[in-house]
Amino acid sequence: MAKRSHARRSNHYGMDDGGFQSGKKGRGKSARKRKDDGNIVEMKSRSQQLETAYSPQRTSQPLQAQTSAQQAYIDAIKQNCLTFGIGPAGTGKSYCAGALAAEALESGRIERIILTRPAVEAGEQLGFLPGALDEKFSVYIDAFRDILNERLGAGTVDYCLRHGRIVAAPLAFMRGKTFNNRTFVVLDEAQNTSIAQMKMFLTRIGEDCKVVINGDIEQSDIKGANGLADAINKLRDLNTVHVHRFAREDIVRSGLVRDIIDRYETA
Repeated sequence: MAKRSHARRSNHYGMDDGGFQSGKKGRGKSARKRKDDGNIVEMKSRSQQLETAYSPQRTSQPLQAQTSAQQAYIDAIKQNCLTFGIGPAGTGKSYCAGALAAEALESGRIERIILTRPAVEAGEQLGFLPGALDEKFSVYIDAFRDILNERLGAGTVDYCLRHGRIVAAPLAFMRGKTFNNRTFVVLDEAQNTSIAQMKMFLTRIGEDCKVVINGDIEQSDIKGANGLADAINKLRDLNTVHVHRFAREDIVRSGLVRDIIDRYETA
């Protein structure tokens, strides 16, 4: 009786729902069978591919102008305390300013780069973005980060951001600051500033500071007069202030962008 009872218990626990033996040996065969099954792919929670983030390769070449207009713009930035770069998209306004700022930081001529712009969306409201202030603002300044990564290297840029050598902040946070002679400041998308915001920003400029203000007056996302056009009208005759105007012929992004701008401007 004891043997038959033991046999029944072994039979009950040794079978799975499909009638296969699920004892110790059965588990080993089943495990080997699953391991050899080519349809089963082992997923890793931290795969090497998912950890790899794209960043542009650092270039060791000095900044070279692609057009005569870019060369004039670069020379103006080097020679003047305050430079306005205005014109259509794709002319290299932001790239030239960011690259010159990176070169100045790397050479030791300056100690800090400040990147700022008004936190204005292009025709749509994104609502409240998650994260700390720098994380919220990063979506507005990503284009400059790509430029700095290319000129300085992603590791250097990360280090400088952590230690305050590169500062990216909304325009609203510039109030109360002073830009000294060891600072290179770039205000981008300035066509979206109000007149009051532009005045506040311009009055932060200290002695021998390098300031570049970029924008396209024709693509303002705010209603009414914008601070960029107003500032150019008020300051264009001052010494150490230069206004550089890019034209459609100066677009270097692509020929398609030139054609697109033509169609929109002539429509």
